[in-house]
Amino acid sequence: QVQLVESEGGLVQAGGSLRLSCVVSGRTFSTYAMGWFRQAPGKEREFVATVRGSGDGAYYAESVRGRFTISRDNAKNTVYLQMNSLGPEDTAVYYCAASRNYPCVRQYCYTYWGQGTQVSVSS
Repeated sequence: QVQLVESEGGLVQAGGSLRLSCVVSGRTFSTYAMGWFRQAPGKEREFVATVRGSGDGAYYAESVRGRFTISRDNAKNTVYLQMNSLGPEDTAVYYCAASRNYPCVRQYCYTYWGQGTQVSVSS
């Protein structure tokens, strides 16, 4: 049983920053590729970022590249999403997810999911 618990999101002004975290249970965290997805109202869930188990090799959706950074601390079983230069288009519920095998941009690659956390960006 693997559980993912996300930090609280928040309300941010346009141009501001926010960091999300996700703590993963178990003793095999470093073997998981981790990803972040988001879902805006009325839209499908979309890929945001992913990172391999070692912490290098990050990959980002074009919409967030250069603004968001995914990182992980394997000693703390935690993955982070640092979000800078936020805009209203970033408003969504954000989900962290764990893949048993490899980084991937598709939802079906991920076995375990966090509960989701709301990020709202005011204009």
